[in-house]
Amino acid sequence: MGKLAVGVAVGVAVVACAVAGVVVGRRVRSRRKWTRVVGVLKELEEACETPVGRLRQVVDAMAVEMHAGLASEGGSKLKMLLTFVDHLPTGSEIGTYYALDLGGTNFRVLRVQLGGKRSSILSQDVERQPIPQHLMTSTSEDLFDFIASTLKQFVEKEESGSEPSPVRTRELGFTFSFPVKQLSIRSGILIKWTKGFAIEDMVGKEVVELLEAALVRSGLDMRAVVLVNDTAGTLALGRYHDADTVAAVIIGTGTNACYLERADAIIKCQGLLTTSGCMVVNMEWGNFWSSHLPRTSYDIDLDLESPNPNDQGFEKMISGMYLGDIVRRVILRMSQEMDIFGPVSSRLSIPFILQTPSVAAMHEDDSPELREVAKILRETLEIPEVSLKVRKLVVRVCDVVTHRAARLAAAGIVGILKKIGRDGSGGITGGRSKSDVKMRRTVVAIEGGLYTRYTIFREYLHEALNEILGEDMAQHVILKVTEDGSGIGGALLAASYSSYSVDNSQHLVVMASFNDHQAPHHHPLSWVGANSAIHGPFCPRHYLAVIDFTTTTILHKEYVIAITSDKP
Repeated sequence: MGKLAVGVAVGVAVVACAVAGVVVGRRVRSRRKWTRVVGVLKELEEACETPVGRLRQVVDAMAVEMHAGLASEGGSKLKMLLTFVDHLPTGSEIGTYYALDLGGTNFRVLRVQLGGKRSSILSQDVERQPIPQHLMTSTSEDLFDFIASTLKQFVEKEESGSEPSPVRTRELGFTFSFPVKQLSIRSGILIKWTKGFAIEDMVGKEVVELLEAALVRSGLDMRAVVLVNDTAGTLALGRYHDADTVAAVIIGTGTNACYLERADAIIKCQGLLTTSGCMVVNMEWGNFWSSHLPRTSYDIDLDLESPNPNDQGFEKMISGMYLGDIVRRVILRMSQEMDIFGPVSSRLSIPFILQTPSVAAMHEDDSPELREVAKILRETLEIPEVSLKVRKLVVRVCDVVTHRAARLAAAGIVGILKKIGRDGSGGITGGRSKSDVKMRRTVVAIEGGLYTRYTIFREYLHEALNEILGEDMAQHVILKVTEDGSGIGGALLAASYSSYSVDNSQHLVVMASFNDHQAPHHHPLSWVGANSAIHGPFCPRHYLAVIDFTTTTILHKEYVIAITSDKP
């Protein structure tokens, strides 16, 4: 009996040891798998590092690429497109102006009443209209007839019961956010459609002509004064509220920037003449690229699988369209390394199923149990309940991806400031020390949900600006949120370029020929028309003359090589 007891005891001990061995083995394997998952995170952290030294390299690269893009067509990944906007709102604009914002499957019409004092928008009315699906693939006439009809109904509704205004053609700012080759302030040729549109007869056509022909057919007395994109509208709105605004940045689903450049710095357009000496340049900065950008394997895979590989590299690292998908790719990789999320969810393999608003919600979840993280994993990715430790891991992934994006966006902004000498360094060719440079107050208008709604992104961006510029310089740089640059900004530019504006109606830039010895401020000249030469008794040289036709007085002259006009 004693031997039996001993045998049973030994057997139990052996089983216990075996069970313990299995348990220990599982724990060891689990630890190894967890170590691999943590290794994925550490690899991501290292690849996304943006120390201030690297950010300053990105700043320099941005400024150099801007310079190259201004020097020649195709000289840079940055297109540096001329907008033909050479003067911005001053705050003195008075009257009622309209805007049409067409940039997607909806369009908006606006009516803005300006009071003549800076930031004095007396009233604004907005109407959003979805575009019927069939019109997105129909004809240009069908599309613009529908838009013109909506505009006419909007005007009639808004103007009913109001005091009749003096007889004058209504003026409109047209914000058209599709690829366009801009020809002048109020004309541009459609290069190609995007965003689901496929109206073949419109490609290669001048878009303002098509709009105005539809307005005529509808019987609406309205004229498109400007053709702009949304970044130029944002800059106009920023400038209207604050005269120190020099650039505009949009960081939302997509991203872009524009800024005010000296006309003589736009080398690829030698002989470019503007009354202000400046012009707004649309950078198309989403296409910026530099070897200094911290690119990961997830970025490479996303780019290769995108509809536009090797294009929009900067946008794919910083904009709301892509941040969610980068996070999804990291989670997928982790789930393949270890079953910390349970069986690999098929939804993890669906591109763009995890969107950036969900990333922001997980990142900013401050509940002790991270309930919002668990909810999004469950409802969006069909990942069942996971441990708190795993939820914290997901939050950390969101943090790393967002931190990199915000800091790179900040470096892009400082790159613009460096190019125009507003970063405290003296500009792209400046060799002065920061102590030798007196900083001016500098405002950058900024729009886009990624910046305005994602608090941690915004905080990281501001933190990076302070690091790059230094606290002494950073206090002079102000990021000001604007609202609806594509709409209100378009109306403001219509006011700036109004044919009824005193500044625009009385001054015209023309070519003049007269002798150097004749008095430049009291030369009796008559108006012979825009883009025409005015000849005096002696014609040894050509000059640019800004002439006030109410007094036939030359206000300014300088040597030029081309005939130009500040009117369309």
